[in-house]
Amino acid sequence: MARETEYHYYMFNKPFGCVTARRDALYPTVMDYFRELGNPSLSPVGRLDRETEGLLLVTDDGKWNMRLTDPEYHSPKTYEFTVLGHLDRTGCELLEGGVDLPQTGRTTAPAAVEITGYSVLRECMRDIHPETAEKIRRNLPDTPVTFGRITITEGKKHQVRKMMKCAGCYVIALRRIAMGGFRLDETLRPGQWKEIKTGE
Repeated sequence: MARETEYHYYMFNKPFGCVTARRDALYPTVMDYFRELGNPSLSPVGRLDRETEGLLLVTDDGKWNMRLTDPEYHSPKTYEFTVLGHLDRTGCELLEGGVDLPQTGRTTAPAAVEITGYSVLRECMRDIHPETAEKIRRNLPDTPVTFGRITITEGKKHQVRKMMKCAGCYVIALRRIAMGGFRLDETLRPGQWKEIKTGE
């Protein structure tokens, strides 16, 4: 009797600066963190751009990967964001109703948005990654900053960043904290991973 294939599932806290790829000529990749396992069949579930941190699932189960990333399944993804700009109720309603993205000819699916706080840039700079801080250093110290969470059911390239731009805001920090029923284990430091056991 043929032995059933044993698949592996991992939760990874992706750090700022690495790309979601197997190899890259310029930057470290998320798969570099899994070399020690010696499993060439592992692949990331979806993608996070280089500057986005947080929850990334990794597996060698192709069907499971597809279920979480196929748009037909509408798998929810929740991000914590910090943006330059004052995202008010009107801006939230714009994001929640679906945004017409320029140059794409399409409208995003409705999102859920929660504002968790407001500040100004001078109070936040110490918490911003140095690479991003360098990009925004010419902004006035009193530039408004908004903190919040957004949940989307799509995963288009740079989607949250493009949506925020349509609402008049610029993302300066983005971290995924949940995806498809999985929530980031906050005990994992950036660059750390843990195995998810079958049934979790």
